[in-house]
Amino acid sequence: MVFKRLLGSLGVGGPTVDTVLDPGAARPGGTLTGQVHLDGGDADFDIEHITLELVARVEAEHDEGESEGVVAFDRFTVGGGFRLGAGRRHSVPFTVTLPWETPVTELYGQGLGIVLGVRTELAVAGAKDKGDLDRLDVAPLPVQEAILEALGQLGFGFRSADLEYGRIGGTGQQLPFYQEIELTPAPQYAHRVNEIEVTFLAHPGGVEVVLEADRRGGLLSGGGDALTRFTVGHHDSRDWNTEVDGWIRRLVEHRAPHGSQGAYDAHGHGDPYAGHGHDGHHGHGDHHAGHHRSGPGMGTVVAAGAAGLAVGVVGGMVAAEVVDEVGDFFEGDGDDEGDEGDEG
Repeated sequence: MVFKRLLGSLGVGGPTVDTVLDPGAARPGGTLTGQVHLDGGDADFDIEHITLELVARVEAEHDEGESEGVVAFDRFTVGGGFRLGAGRRHSVPFTVTLPWETPVTELYGQGLGIVLGVRTELAVAGAKDKGDLDRLDVAPLPVQEAILEALGQLGFGFRSADLEYGRIGGTGQQLPFYQEIELTPAPQYAHRVNEIEVTFLAHPGGVEVVLEADRRGGLLSGGGDALTRFTVGHHDSRDWNTEVDGWIRRLVEHRAPHGSQGAYDAHGHGDPYAGHGHDGHHGHGDHHAGHHRSGPGMGTVVAAGAAGLAVGVVGGMVAAEVVDEVGDFFEGDGDDEGDEGDEG
């Protein structure tokens, strides 16, 4: 999705900017390539800098409830320091490296409902304008895909995905938000848990896998959230079905995972099952009951057989809702002041 806008700060006759990302999904920690195309206006302009800003639609929880806003999570200066002649066209190629924790927006080519964008900022003669916004598609790292595939093979199904503002205690999280991929329980665990949530926190040396179970209460055991994490290497070769099934069993049965970094609470110590797995969540167990608004098509995406968690689309509903959500994201970006207010 590409928008070409006249620089409003310069009025009619100013240059236009059009950023085109190279085809194909990027990957966390990988490169993003493309070109920024500038078309000169009615006069010569000095282009001071061209900056790309990565933005995400993120949910935030607070005492008054929930809100949704746009959060910028990285910036890159890719050009500048030249004069753009009247009516002239100039292209600036770029290659930038995405943060390792960049959220995943698709799995097996199917959108998850996560909305990311690349916003282009042009500084011309002291004036700045966020003049172009493009959708950013991100596929999982191989080890992330292998773990999700194993969950699918074990019988877990995709429910929704969202981005939550805040931090997970006891981890090496770098970004101000994290991604949750919510799964319906496999049949063998359906009597024990309502859902499983998976968060990946990638870094150069590997991936932290954070698992959270919304446990059902019973006659002899209470419900609530259980939380644990594991660290895997980018090139680990394991029997992922067996490995992941062991993770889930230990999580559900309250056993500390052997050889992992252990279970923990929001502060990285103490009772790992106190029900406060994520910083900034108040009553985290209750928080699951009715929010998750950013996961479009809840109930319309299903596990697709041998493809594990590859999401299927019922009647095109998911694809349509994802497109609508992306459209809202980009249309709302036109109000820069409103965006800045949401980012806090």
